[in-house]
Amino acid sequence: MAKQSTWWFQQVLGGIKKLAQPRRQTGLTHALENSNHAREFIVIGLGRFGTSLAMTLNAYGHDVLAIDADMKRVQMVSQNLPHVVQLDATSIDALREVGAEMFDTGVVCIGSDFESNLLATVVLRKLGVRRVVTKATTVTQQEILSRVGADQVILPEHEAGVRLARKLAAIDFVDFLELTDDTGIVEMVTPGQFAGKSLREADIRNQYGLAVIAIKRGEQIIISPPATEVMLEDDILVILGKTADCERLRQ
Repeated sequence: MAKQSTWWFQQVLGGIKKLAQPRRQTGLTHALENSNHAREFIVIGLGRFGTSLAMTLNAYGHDVLAIDADMKRVQMVSQNLPHVVQLDATSIDALREVGAEMFDTGVVCIGSDFESNLLATVVLRKLGVRRVVTKATTVTQQEILSRVGADQVILPEHEAGVRLARKLAAIDFVDFLELTDDTGIVEMVTPGQFAGKSLREADIRNQYGLAVIAIKRGEQIIISPPATEVMLEDDILVILGKTADCERLRQ
């Protein structure tokens, strides 16, 4: 296995080092780096969550270096990702060898071994990776990872459950997109008391602290509707604001 790992490492190392090198500041490159278009991510841990994350980032056109200690996982993921390597991400020397410090964001997704998850997070921070995001499975792990320097700690299972519960609870909403724990974008049919009134007359912003950012009217979508726009009975209002305030509006 050691020989196989070394062979695999050597095969991808050249491409990875090239990926990790700083780009020359041509006009086009400078424009890309100052947009949301081209960024580099290093993803450590190729379980279901890490693999899905890496593949999605790659599909969006970002550069991704995927890492796992398990050679079988590396070989499986290598069929779908251009830059995958098998190494011990708890070793600062191993990560330095592949230029981990040059990446914009490091995401640690080692779910089965919290000690390795913790050490990999600390190593990325020591290497100076600009943003370190780490996956946790418990609130206690979340607190520990935050204390050792993770910029963001996520609890995927917990967060997915919360989002689903909010969607199920908001049965009168046409759709719901969570932005933060208490804020989102909600689509709802015009409440009966506002049908036939203009946005100015309804005074939704002042009365509820909500912003109507669009109105869907059949096949038509009115973006940033003016205060004079009259809400019709079958309109779908696209509203930005706190979830609790949206609940108040629909009552």
